[in-house]
Amino acid sequence: MTYVKANSVLPKELILEIQKYIQGETIYIPKLGESYKQWGALSGERKRIDDRNVLLKKAYKNGTSMNQLAKEHFLSVETVKKIIYTK
Repeated sequence: MTYVKANSVLPKELILEIQKYIQGETIYIPKLGESYKQWGALSGERKRIDDRNVLLKKAYKNGTSMNQLAKEHFLSVETVKKIIYTK
């Protein structure tokens, strides 16, 4: 996260209004909902994990044990259970 000086991007009237509530502190202003990206969406990691989870569910359905799936994918058995039992 980068910091931007309020003086360089906000009108003076808005800064004066904000100063009624907070002065000299760092505040976080979140993005609008429509511009928010889910974790891993830009890097492709989210898709990779989703694809892996689909494969885990199929393998379990076809008879592969949770212990074997955990070993193959370097996951704990508890993590494999969570993946398999979620919709």
